[in-house]
Amino acid sequence: MVADGMEWLVAPQYWLARLVFQRLLGVVYLVAFISAFNQFAALAGERGLLPCRPYLRRLGFRRAPSLFHLHYSDRFARATAALGIALSVGVVAGVVERLPLAAAMGVWLALWVLYLSFVNAGQVFFGFVWETLLLEAGFLAVFLGSADVAPLLPAALALRWLLFRLEVGAGLIKLRNDPAWRDLTALYYHHETQPIPNRLSRWFHHLPKPVHRLEAIGNHVAQIVAPFALFMPQPLASVAGTVIVVTQLWLMASGNFAWLNVLTIALAAMAFDDRFLSNVLPVSPPAVAAPPGWFAAAAVLMAVAMLALSWRPVRNMASRHQVMNASYNPWHIGNTYGLFGHITRERLEVVIQGTDDPVPTSETEWKTYEFKAKPGDVRRPPRQVAPYHLRLDWLLWFAALSPVYAQAWFLNLVSRLLEGDDETLRLMGGNPFPERPPTFVRALLYRYRFTTPSEQAQTGAWWQREPVGLYLPPVTLRLPADHRPAPAALSGGEPGTRHGPRRKHEPSDDAPKGR
Repeated sequence: MVADGMEWLVAPQYWLARLVFQRLLGVVYLVAFISAFNQFAALAGERGLLPCRPYLRRLGFRRAPSLFHLHYSDRFARATAALGIALSVGVVAGVVERLPLAAAMGVWLALWVLYLSFVNAGQVFFGFVWETLLLEAGFLAVFLGSADVAPLLPAALALRWLLFRLEVGAGLIKLRNDPAWRDLTALYYHHETQPIPNRLSRWFHHLPKPVHRLEAIGNHVAQIVAPFALFMPQPLASVAGTVIVVTQLWLMASGNFAWLNVLTIALAAMAFDDRFLSNVLPVSPPAVAAPPGWFAAAAVLMAVAMLALSWRPVRNMASRHQVMNASYNPWHIGNTYGLFGHITRERLEVVIQGTDDPVPTSETEWKTYEFKAKPGDVRRPPRQVAPYHLRLDWLLWFAALSPVYAQAWFLNLVSRLLEGDDETLRLMGGNPFPERPPTFVRALLYRYRFTTPSEQAQTGAWWQREPVGLYLPPVTLRLPADHRPAPAALSGGEPGTRHGPRRKHEPSDDAPKGR
């Protein structure tokens, strides 16, 4: 039982909020581990595009804590992801919350350790903002408790504080970095130029400009104004949570942002008390016991630690030179966040092609590698893939934005395609060379835009595209490495020549971070 005089730590009025948060967090963990199961070996495995073993050996455990320091094989990585999937299913099914308190905490801690192992080994492929957000939220979830004990106020407030930093950080970086957010024109471009559009993105893009300006105003309200009400008494906190949830649902409808929106909604759930949630959920909070003293003490220590770790992200948010999406420690707790600080005004796409001709000529037929979601074939409609995360598709958007993002891994991707590597090909949307690998691979840069409704009615195409230039000259495995053509985009060719004009606002702070 909580000691006398410490009853204020107990917050039974957030039992339903905890239930919603934990179930949604379980869904996010499930998707994240499925993504790791399917993609980690190809991206960072034994023959991945950026193998993790030399990387972890170089950094050491203190700089990149991970279970894969103990042992790494692709089979072990899949087993680790499978364990995470199993534990996540237990959370979603409500099994974990029925466990004794210590056991439930152990499961949440295990989920955090397992996913931390992938993030710290996955390098740029696991450096997206929603990876670190999941780790910080997952760590705080350890202190929420199981279904038979009342939630603790420090844990609930720590999760609101995380949501505050996420939203305000994203709002400030927009206002500081790009005039399009200040003059309310950012959404003139965003739906078309976002990394992975979905099937509704084209409809959103063609909304009237006054609606786009209202979208920008709504974004500023949700990210700059509403978060301050998260710490006010009810019902103001619930109103703030509602504003944030509605905004996230709008974002989910208009694009693919992996599990960011679902996780943000999960965090916003902690703003609602049981009186509010009981109006929308067919669940009645049960009578629960007060948490034991040791659990309350652990939650208080966590809250004190979070206050100490918050100094750097708060200082960063207050800075005129705000940095976006940074982790200040290898445990990814107490991070700083931000999104779309720069809006791209045009959409460039890297299109990878291969041929089985022995020597490419002007008559060569080049076949295109399609991807699972990123635009390629102009007649293929965009897909809804979120909350699943297609890491290679996302990184190719950054690669087109600025060649610096592809330096570490793009030639490795091309080499795997020339080898016909099965793991790599599973990341693609199809293999145009099912019999044998191509002899040459090249990459072109195209400018894409959504077709207008009349253009789509005439052609059936979702996109119009025009060539910009050569991103990577034809390369082959048959030549020694020192005789292969240098990739123009990856060796910093002159602007406006082989790989087209440089983009404005590059490199982008939105890019995933590697160590």
